[in-house]
Amino acid sequence: MTKKQTTLLIRIALLVGTVISLFFVPWLLVKAWILPLPDTVQEQLDEAVQHGFEGVIAYVHQGGNPPQYLASGWHDREAKTPARPDALFKIASISKLYDVVAVTKLVHSGQLSLEKTLADYLPDLDGKIEYADRITLRHMVQHRSGIPNFTDAPGFWAAPTGTYEESLALIANMPAQFEPGEDYAYCNTNYLLLNKIMDDALGYDNYQFIQKEILDRLQLKNTYSSLQAVNADDVMSGYHVGYPEDLKGNDHGMHATAEDVGIFLRALNEGSVFDAGEQAIYASIYEYEHGGWVPGYQSFAAYHQDLDAVVVVFYSTTDSRLYYWNLSEIINSRIVKILSR
Repeated sequence: MTKKQTTLLIRIALLVGTVISLFFVPWLLVKAWILPLPDTVQEQLDEAVQHGFEGVIAYVHQGGNPPQYLASGWHDREAKTPARPDALFKIASISKLYDVVAVTKLVHSGQLSLEKTLADYLPDLDGKIEYADRITLRHMVQHRSGIPNFTDAPGFWAAPTGTYEESLALIANMPAQFEPGEDYAYCNTNYLLLNKIMDDALGYDNYQFIQKEILDRLQLKNTYSSLQAVNADDVMSGYHVGYPEDLKGNDHGMHATAEDVGIFLRALNEGSVFDAGEQAIYASIYEYEHGGWVPGYQSFAAYHQDLDAVVVVFYSTTDSRLYYWNLSEIINSRIVKILSR
């Protein structure tokens, strides 16, 4: 299949997914919400597959208990391979947690400053991004920069950009959404720029820094920078409503197992990923949990302090109107209720 044919199919899928979602969303979500609560997390995952997810993976670690490694549905629908708890998954924006830990460490060491501006670090963008001389690193970390989001460009997910320059070109010279610090808008451009700033400050790819300071420190052996770094057979297949092809081959950044994400998340919340003085910086700028979405893949990582429970759940089905995202959040809440009983 040519790239042009693939792009056309994805655009058709987006339209079909919209129509399907408009018809089914209210009733199926209500049903998922009011069904009797299962006795176990495994039964809840099985129920999620009955609701339409092709595959689900969960890692649950509640303090004092052994971790649970769970899966339901398909690892690969076409090959009829059952879902595997140890499969790799595209964790999408969960990777921002790793980015902010890296920023925190570089700020603590004096290599970066949260109060310096985008223009200070990337002077070539002064005049290309509105308020570049007023947008600080703190604004970008906290999604309070007002910079337009490059992944909101029309047709982006049908033909994603492949480089920093291509991504930046989608929003260059566009007006800001708001003045820096005056509002909040989740924006992937912020992290595109933060990664570039970290690369320049370090003099090498910041993922090497993440590898040394986070992954090696926590002995995480199943977290990778991209699809190119893994055996594709180990990656769970991903599907988008209305699009017939497996989306596993699309490279959207970090891949990890649910267990690796869970170990990182506990270390983040308990502070063991930090050196002295770093956690206070992190706590002042970002959150301790995250979700992620790219076509075919939804991921959630949360720590529930009252239960001392880390819950990581991966879902291998998406749609255009985010029906499956809303359904995922219902299932996540039901998992927490099961743990709290």
